[in-house]
This record gives sequence, C-alpha cells and structure tokens, in this order.
Amino acid sequence: RGVAIIDETVSDAEIRRLHEAGVRGARFNFAKFLGIVPTAQSFRHSLDRIRDYGWVVKIFCRADEILELTELIREVTVPVVLDHMCHLDFARGIAQPAVGAMLELLKHDNWWVMLSNGDRSSATDAPWDDAVPFGRIFYEAAPDRAIWCTDWPKVRYEKPRMPNDAETLELLYRYLPDEAARRKVLVDNPARLFGFGRPVMDERGKTDKHGRER
Repeated sequence: RGVAIIDETVSDAEIRRLHEAGVRGARFNFAKFLGIVPTAQSFRHSLDRIRDYGWVVKIFCRADEILELTELIREVTVPVVLDHMCHLDFARGIAQPAVGAMLELLKHDNWWVMLSNGDRSSATDAPWDDAVPFGRIFYEAAPDRAIWCTDWPKVRYEKPRMPNDAETLELLYRYLPDEAARRKVLVDNPARLFGFGRPVMDERGKTDKHGRER
C-alpha cells in the first residue's frame, strides 16, 4: 500500500494508475515550512477526484496550523489521518489549544490519528517521557482509529542523535495499555484503513471485484 501527494498537475489517468499500483491515500502538506501548501480550492478539488477510489486523506501540519485548518478540514467526510500527532510541541503541555482541536476532530468516526514521531516532538532526549501523555490521550480518544509508523528515514531530523526504530517502537508501547491495544494500532487498524486484503476495484467508485459497495 502507498500514499501519494497529488495536486492539479496530476492527471485523472495517473490517479487511476496509482490506485491500481496499490496507492490508497493522498497526503496534503499544510505544513508551511515545506512551501507546498494547497489552496482551499485545490484541496477540495483533489478530494472530489479521489473520493470514488475510497482513498484515505492524510493531513500533514504543525500544531498551530491545525487551528487554522479546522474550518476547512472538518467538512471532509472520507477517512482522514492526523499525521504524526500534528507535530505538537510537547513542551507546551496537554492543555494547548491544538490538542483540544485534535480531540474534537477525533470525536467523529472518520477521523484517525498517527501516533508516530513522539521522539521528534519531545522537548527531551530518549526515552522522551513527555511524549507519553500525548500518545495515551490520543489513543484513548480513538482506540479503533489510531495507527503508527517508523517515519523512516526521518528526513529533516534536527536532534543530535537519530533514534533507531526499536526505540521508537518501545515509546509506542508506553502509550498503549496492553497487547490487544498494540495489535489494534500495529495490525488491525491499518489493515482496515488501507484495505489490506481488498482487491482493486473493477469499476471506479462502485464495487470491488466481489461486488461489495465502497
């Protein structure tokens, strides 16, 4: 499975080709430091183009940017993932406004959260104790809609020491209460979100090869 970045330069034929190759989502980079923030019009148009394929939407932004985006993104009805816990500044604590905005979005069944990059958002070095309350509160808000990733190869990593994947996985385990929760986040939830085991559609937006409605 893959997630692609699309904009107005990507043709409908290319979107179809990406779908057939296994792409199941589109990431929209609202983080201003990347310099490729989509306009509201472009974002809505892209949603219209991918909706029939059943793709997931990933929102990549930083903490304060989620507050600016709320009015635009809360109108989305397809599954939406808040990427990397919105790169919150953990030093600002759980009470910061961005956390409240994220928890409000997660009350809706189509909103998901990726519990990754706690090490990057931490104000400390390993074992990143200040990340744990954030990971726990987001898992508790949406236990059936939480996923995780290694974020390899961790581009633009600004801390002096690059952690290995085992360390970041151990941090995830500290968020989660038991083995059942770990299976949800690492196996069951992503399999459901990205359609593992589901065949490619025969007809765009209608049914899959088994005739099931999308």
